[in-house]
Amino acid sequence: MGKSLIILGLILVGIGLVMTFGGKLPMFGKLPGDIRIEKEGFTLFFPLGTCLLISILVSFLFWLFRR
Repeated sequence: MGKSLIILGLILVGIGLVMTFGGKLPMFGKLPGDIRIEKEGFTLFFPLGTCLLISILVSFLFWLFRR
């Protein structure tokens, strides 16, 4: 239970850091694979490349903590 709470706390801190400094990081939102469609009165942004990168990093962290 204690280890799970520590991991959850680290994840929440990571999410907080990304939300605070995410707009200031040049690579987030501009990776290859990020989809951006802009039309008059309509903007669609789907950060597919960024989501994949974050997923890989989180999976690696879970794998590292499981060892």
